[in-house]
Amino acid sequence: MSEPAPKRPVEDAPEPSGATPVVAPVARSRATLLKRLADVVCLPGSRVNAFERAMTSDLLIEMLREAAPEERAKVARRLANIADVPPSLARMLLRDTIQIAANLLEHSQHLGDADLIDCALHAEPEHRRLIALRRGVGEAVGDALVRRCEQPVLEALLRNDMARLSHGALETIVACTRDNPRLIALLLRRPELRPSHAYIMFWWADADCRRLILQRFAVSREVLQDAVGDLFSLAAEEGWQDPLTRKALQFIERRQRNRAAIEKSPFGSLDEAIAAAQSGMTRELAEEISYLSGLKPMTGAKIMTDPGGEPIAILCKATGLPKGAVKALWRGLRRPETDGAGNITPALERVLTCFDSLAVDRAQTVLRYWNWALSSALTPSLMKAIRDGDDDAVDEFSAPQRAAMLALGRDFAR
Repeated sequence: MSEPAPKRPVEDAPEPSGATPVVAPVARSRATLLKRLADVVCLPGSRVNAFERAMTSDLLIEMLREAAPEERAKVARRLANIADVPPSLARMLLRDTIQIAANLLEHSQHLGDADLIDCALHAEPEHRRLIALRRGVGEAVGDALVRRCEQPVLEALLRNDMARLSHGALETIVACTRDNPRLIALLLRRPELRPSHAYIMFWWADADCRRLILQRFAVSREVLQDAVGDLFSLAAEEGWQDPLTRKALQFIERRQRNRAAIEKSPFGSLDEAIAAAQSGMTRELAEEISYLSGLKPMTGAKIMTDPGGEPIAILCKATGLPKGAVKALWRGLRRPETDGAGNITPALERVLTCFDSLAVDRAQTVLRYWNWALSSALTPSLMKAIRDGDDDAVDEFSAPQRAAMLALGRDFAR
């Protein structure tokens, strides 16, 4: 007796002319097979060993490559409930469209940092935003999320109180705030933020954020002054020969004005130079005021040209000048003092309020950090990196030097 001819698979069977293709059995079998494979992957370790799970995962991946989006979504929803999703399967689904990846990103509590970093580096902005919303985002994942400076991603990350940000991520976000100023208020809430970051963001922050920076980060140096008070006389006995000691003690000391500059100046005091400036500020006069104030000319120029004007108040308070000096500099810089009705302009009123609210020692802290970061840190190699926009070399520089790159990069590019 001859054997019956083997039956062909349903999808290969000829279709009657004009009939609807028979696809339902195929769809049901595929859906059932995908579900069974996902079930095996989800079995506990007591039911399936690592090799069996890996083999099943490999087969599932091969099927999912050609599966319909809704089928991949079903598998992603199933895997979101297990603690150890095979890495290769997790990465495939996390790189999928957001409709599929969201099932894992929003509901799986067990994705590893390596899988999340891979997704952050290779998927789309919405994937990164969902990662930023997850509980317990670690520093390594945060580093991957901030690379592209995507505002929605950074906003989600900064609002996530359970996320941890590394120092490098903070510096990246600080740099991003220059083109995304809405991030500044969120960044100022973060406990990881250091005074060095806040002082440099001050230059492009709005009035409200500037006020918050001064309230929170303009710290006193009293503890440092008490700790090293006896070293000033020791350094003087040595003739201030050690440059590192001299630089650090200059930052800590109470006196702001430069006595040596006053002895060489054509003006008898800083007050006289300010009085002369109110008739009209010149470049030479601005440099003289900078020297008399214990500042480098570059720092002084940054202060005088700041659109908001608060740095002028900080300069005057730090150097012990009276409130009238703020108005004198304002007038010398040709800034409007009153409006058409004769009332003080809101900008000048805001700057005068800044002067009144800031203590001398705290104003000196801000001013000296600016001077340190914006001028003393400028080495030839740093100036070249600023001009070239060499972000890859940023790790080679100190914190003040990196601050200078942020604050002065566009000034050198002009």
